[in-house]
Amino acid sequence: FSFAVVHCRCSRCFSFPSKRRIIKRPRVLTFLNLPEDVLFHILKGLPAADILSVRAVHSHLKYLVDNHSSVWAHASFQDLWPSPNHLRMFERAAECGNFEAAVKLSLAYLYNEGLSITGHGRAEVNGIKASHYFSLAEHLNVCAVPFIWLFIRPPWSFSGSCCKAVVYESLKAECQLDKAQKGSILHSLAKVLNFFEDEGKKKESLELLEQSSKQGCLISSYLLWENNRKAAMSDPGRYLQSLRKLRDYAAKGCWEAQIALAKACGNGSQLGLEAKSSKEMVSQIFQASLPISKQSIFTVQKGMNEIMRYILVDWLVEVATMKDFSSLCLHMTVGCVDRYLKLRPVPRARLQLLGIACMVICTRFISKEMLTIREAVWLTDNSYKYEELVRMMGEIISALEGKIRIPTILDYKEVLSSIVSLERRTLHLYSFICELSLLNTSLSVYSPAQLAAAALLLTQILHGQAHPWTSQLSECTGFSQEDLLPCVMSLHQKCFHDDVPKDYRQVSLMAVKQRFEDERYEEIGKEQVMSYSQLCSLLGVKQEDPEPSPLQRNVVEIQTFLSSPSGKRAKRRREDSIEDDRGSFVTTPTAELSSQEESLLDNFLDWSLDSCSGYEGDQESEGEREGDVTSPSGILDVTVLYLDPAEHCGQDSSDEDSLPGEWDGSGAPLREGELPRAYLTPRNPNPEGSSGYSSVNTASPTSSVEGSPGAPPKPTSALPHSNSMNREPCQPHHLHRRQVKRKNMAEHTEERLNLGFLSL
Repeated sequence: FSFAVVHCRCSRCFSFPSKRRIIKRPRVLTFLNLPEDVLFHILKGLPAADILSVRAVHSHLKYLVDNHSSVWAHASFQDLWPSPNHLRMFERAAECGNFEAAVKLSLAYLYNEGLSITGHGRAEVNGIKASHYFSLAEHLNVCAVPFIWLFIRPPWSFSGSCCKAVVYESLKAECQLDKAQKGSILHSLAKVLNFFEDEGKKKESLELLEQSSKQGCLISSYLLWENNRKAAMSDPGRYLQSLRKLRDYAAKGCWEAQIALAKACGNGSQLGLEAKSSKEMVSQIFQASLPISKQSIFTVQKGMNEIMRYILVDWLVEVATMKDFSSLCLHMTVGCVDRYLKLRPVPRARLQLLGIACMVICTRFISKEMLTIREAVWLTDNSYKYEELVRMMGEIISALEGKIRIPTILDYKEVLSSIVSLERRTLHLYSFICELSLLNTSLSVYSPAQLAAAALLLTQILHGQAHPWTSQLSECTGFSQEDLLPCVMSLHQKCFHDDVPKDYRQVSLMAVKQRFEDERYEEIGKEQVMSYSQLCSLLGVKQEDPEPSPLQRNVVEIQTFLSSPSGKRAKRRREDSIEDDRGSFVTTPTAELSSQEESLLDNFLDWSLDSCSGYEGDQESEGEREGDVTSPSGILDVTVLYLDPAEHCGQDSSDEDSLPGEWDGSGAPLREGELPRAYLTPRNPNPEGSSGYSSVNTASPTSSVEGSPGAPPKPTSALPHSNSMNREPCQPHHLHRRQVKRKNMAEHTEERLNLGFLSL
């Protein structure tokens, strides 16, 4: 018998079976399980080296990288330059549509930088390859004005083959074979021909502009309009038709046409419209101007502050004054520097390199007399090498996507100057305030058009105009006087009220003021202006103590900015003989020689030009490329240099003599804490009244060190480079200078000596 056991429901004799909790683990997801669209989004924009690393991880990723051109089209080549090891990667990316790769390849072949192609006919080989990638870069440059003509513009080498000329002829042949979609290249060819004085070349340039205009190149259409404007002004009907064309170009987005249209309306040419409609059209152009915020610079540049940028811009102003560059060139240069700093981080030691590279680009864009690369290197006191400047130019063009010229405060200044007539001295003060505005980033909260209008209002007030802001100005700009008052007060505070920053030597940075103390500006920089309190009283504004400027830093911060890890670089080593020096030039079959340099070089060209490769003298010699390149910072003037007279006289000889071996007296490199002797005896006994680097004089010294005889004094930057860093004055015996062989040019006149620079 079986008896059923009855259990009670107590916890001792009965319990429910325990339930096991099953944890559902999610399916393991890896990078490879992501959808292809997500993978493409991740891969796009990666540095090229990282893409190669990802490609080596798995066969699926290798397939995606190898079979989808969009990955390489968006790859980043920042701080990477074409070399034999990377050449295939650059070429692949350029053919897939990567603008940066195409730009850097074209410059690498043009200047033979990084690829080091040797052998007979290398100018032709480099030129053909450079033209291919220039064409490709221009084809990818859909939003900006054509720019490749900057690098192939004259002067060209007349001895042997020139890489620039090869590029030009190759691009011309390409356009003759297929003119479809070649408008931008035709524009560049026309710009190149326009630099020649020959009338036949200029006529051919106009023909190319017409072909480019038919291909849809808007800037070519505008240049044709500008060329025909004077002829059209003789006939009122024809001129009216011309202005209507200009209005069409402006409506299509050509900002050069917009500025020209605003000038025409300001002059009273109403394009067949009522005066009110013309003023509204000008007002629309002014109101469309947007602020170019520069505060994000200090977000991207982690170790940078406002005073560092101030020092850089001040030095650029001094260079522009020394080389007599226009205000437009200076404004463009500072604009390019600021836009680059907002996009890519720049080490402190390369800020000066960025500034001078932007100036090289901008002088080529707007000036007939360009700043050559060799001369730019010389202006930095040889702190950088030729190839570093070439590479920085490639980085700038790539980062800015070819957009070099953008509207500046000067463009709106010209429009306002056409609306209201200004006395000559008032116009100089207007320009003075516009250039002072470049130094302060805090003013970037206002648009360029608003800054130009406020600068005009401030100028009129300072010169005691009874009605500084008329109803006509208000209608044409869309800004009332009340709208401009905050900007006016900020301009006065930053330009005239705040103390000028000082460099690490406690010397005021006053390059802009010194620039406008020249007689051609009627010494407007010396004019006394009303105080901040007087301005507030005159405008009826409640005076408030202005906030302290962030530019006022202590000396410790400035010294930190000026310190550089490259302060212990070795000095240059010169070759033992002229023949050795000539044979060691890196082949750059590209003419980079200004007319000033040609007038000084004379017979030097005979041995720096090679018949098989074109101009060879535009790069440094191999001996200089192998070592670090430095030069003692200082004012290149005999009044501040201490040399052994016997040694100095013994080194003075002509270029025709052979060098007697390596010169003695090269000296040991300056040690940490030492300062070149040039700083111990400034030319200006009153440092407060001079710029923070050196006084810019046109008087030529009787002799110079590391520069040409008669070259104007070189600006000794307070920027971070290899030899003018955080140093204290040294004893005289610490300084050693080295003299470079030069021609004895004492028989030449002083005007001859003032012509330009010479740097071997």
